[in-house]
Amino acid sequence: MGISARELAAATPAGRDRYVDLLRVVSLGVVVLGHWLMAAVTADGVGNLLAVVPELQAATWALQVMPVFFFVGGFAHALAHRSRPRYADFLRARLRRLLRPTMVFVAVWGAAALALQAAGADGGLTGVALRLVTQPLWFIGIYLAMVACTPPLLRAHERYGWGAFAALAGAAAAVDALRFAAGVPYVEFLNFALVWLAVHQLGFLRADGMIRRPALLAGAGLAGAAALVALGPYPLSMVGMPGEVSNMAPPTLALLCHGLWLIGAVELLKGPGTRFAARARVWRAVVAANGVAMTAFLWHLTAMLGVYGAMLGLGVRLPAPATAAWWAQLPLRLLAAVLLTALLVAVFRRFEAPSPVPRAGGSGPLAALGITLALLGVLGLSMTGLGGLLEGHTATLVAVRITAPAAVAMALAGWLLVDRPGRRRS
Repeated sequence: MGISARELAAATPAGRDRYVDLLRVVSLGVVVLGHWLMAAVTADGVGNLLAVVPELQAATWALQVMPVFFFVGGFAHALAHRSRPRYADFLRARLRRLLRPTMVFVAVWGAAALALQAAGADGGLTGVALRLVTQPLWFIGIYLAMVACTPPLLRAHERYGWGAFAALAGAAAAVDALRFAAGVPYVEFLNFALVWLAVHQLGFLRADGMIRRPALLAGAGLAGAAALVALGPYPLSMVGMPGEVSNMAPPTLALLCHGLWLIGAVELLKGPGTRFAARARVWRAVVAANGVAMTAFLWHLTAMLGVYGAMLGLGVRLPAPATAAWWAQLPLRLLAAVLLTALLVAVFRRFEAPSPVPRAGGSGPLAALGITLALLGVLGLSMTGLGGLLEGHTATLVAVRITAPAAVAMALAGWLLVDRPGRRRS
């Protein structure tokens, strides 16, 4: 029988930074809520509310909080690697609760996709769902890359401090200059690594108490983002918009500045946030939410599409996005999505449970190969979706055409390599 959230909360060491755990839960919750709010679903497909109401794009400057999640990841990875410095052990410990629920999600949806296609029922909104549900896996692929790069980048941080962050940020700026000023093709994809690893590097700085002027960080980030949007080729929205340059895919220097402002802001709130997280009831809720966070993230779009599918199946008319009727119906749709997500979490949460007995040992090079395969497979699947499996539908990943089955095979092989049985600690 697993340990309850109440027991885990009661056993929390006094020195644990509870504010970081609170930030992890809140940031992922805001991402989920943002996905639900932005979905402009009609009987013909799924659009983006921000395209329907462009004035709402300014809200992404507060609600695009993925940089905060990656920042928290950097903090956690620094502490984890210092307590478990062997590369294979570190990877195994960080990836178990990430890849196991992901592969279960892929297996369930893959089986459903094959069944739907065999029955000829993979058109319309169902076909959209098969493409859409895997898109958030990009986040897991990027997170895997951060885990893989933690040991060398942590060493760079320990030697150069803010200089290591500055090098990553400067390289990201150079990539944007080559992209927008020189028109160098494909160079922009380097910023998938450089921008997010720079944000992740800030987590290392926080772990060592080196973010001493959060107001300066927030102000510089906000001013930089505003200047880049006002003067440069960068759009207002900090999430991707159809038909225009995206600040998200690939990430841009404007998104990095946005991340700086958000991280500075949450650091300014550290005092009251820490006191809030120290409340017994709040901390129990944070512990419980952290225990199922990945499961909820994986299945939240399934829940949202399930709500809309049920409405269409019951003959409920879907109002045009952003109309008065659409806004009036929004609270009920959100409540239904929350309830369905909770049901899915109850079914699949056991796959996120940590292993009761940690393993040690294993080959570092094999673990490195494994995480590389896993991150490429997960990223590939986020691009291909699960539609058209029987026809061999492909997408381009780093200039290589890849199918969904190939992506699944890579992710599975990578997971097995990282999670190779080692000797159990007594």
